[in-house]
Amino acid sequence: MTDLLTKLALTSQETLENTINCLSSHISLETKGAFDIESLFQILVRAASCGATIEQTSKELKNVPSSNNIRYHLNKIKDFKQLEAEMNLALKSQIPKGLKKKNQTLALDINLIPYYGEPTEEELPYIYRSQAKDGTCSFYAYATLYVIKNGKRVTLAIRGVRWADTKAAIITYLLAELSDLNIKIQKIYLDREFFSIAVISWLIALDIPFIMPAIKRGKTGGINQFLKGKKSYKTHHTMSSQKGKSVTFELWIVCRYKKGKRGKNGIEYLVYVVHKVKTSLSYIRESYRQRFGIESSYRLKNVCRIRTTTKKPVLRLLFVGISFLLVNIWVNFLWRRISQPRCGGRLIYRDKFPLKQMLSFLRQAVEQIFETVKEVYIPLDNSSRLPSPNT
Repeated sequence: MTDLLTKLALTSQETLENTINCLSSHISLETKGAFDIESLFQILVRAASCGATIEQTSKELKNVPSSNNIRYHLNKIKDFKQLEAEMNLALKSQIPKGLKKKNQTLALDINLIPYYGEPTEEELPYIYRSQAKDGTCSFYAYATLYVIKNGKRVTLAIRGVRWADTKAAIITYLLAELSDLNIKIQKIYLDREFFSIAVISWLIALDIPFIMPAIKRGKTGGINQFLKGKKSYKTHHTMSSQKGKSVTFELWIVCRYKKGKRGKNGIEYLVYVVHKVKTSLSYIRESYRQRFGIESSYRLKNVCRIRTTTKKPVLRLLFVGISFLLVNIWVNFLWRRISQPRCGGRLIYRDKFPLKQMLSFLRQAVEQIFETVKEVYIPLDNSSRLPSPNT
């Protein structure tokens, strides 16, 4: 009985081995001497599991290279496009089999990380301009395509947004990544960042069912002309640009009473662009909210993102990609090891292995390999003398 329980147990060592194997099998890194690629990934995983910096991690672990040495090896990564392709292969390798070759509800999002300062020639192609946030209009942006299943987010593909990327091009790139998975689109939820004539026209032309919040710009006209009345309703709207382009789409206006929430009263209008999605006016708000899932927001990803002040686009992509990959690995563990098959779908014991537990496993396993620093010494200056043994 004891042997059976031992085989069934998911250990911190197995968790780390699976994670390092996934990284080393897909991400190309060069190392020299005794500092092998496995050790480098172990250090990166430890930093990610704590949400720490490389500098902090190198100080807390024994027998590891200095932070400068680690950065020296990381700086060998030059090809942004190659790293992006490798990261997408790694993400796909951790997608549970139950999600493949099926119709799925997908979501498409853009995550913005603030950028401050004047970009260099190396950085400029990867700076994304958007509405002001955290004191800047410049960002590193990462578009992701993901599926929500049983309250868990599984990232299918990531795109490091380039300055020259159009929104329609970003969508095309991410959807192309689905071909290897044989996943068919039931419908897509899109972030409001994608609200534009080009994107709506492109999705309608592809005949993909989708829901997208409409942006209410200006004081009158446009979307604002539909914000009236006390009942939810559907209508059609033609949006035009100064360049003569236009698109006509179905617009759903949902009325909600604030009822004193957050100290506000009156009617709140929620407006959605909807194309061929089977839902109702009364349920569309809840339907769209499902794209976030229970634990699917970027807050989850930020729990295991390596902190850094570097402005190098390729290293930023590596650190962000690792955070998404760790979440996929966690979901895969839940599916394969922390569940049982049954009629009507797998029974997943999610309370037994939350994401923070997996991160704790990774941290413990790495610390067993390198050990942790348990003492520090004050440096002695020339006037200082060690005490006599007889003192």
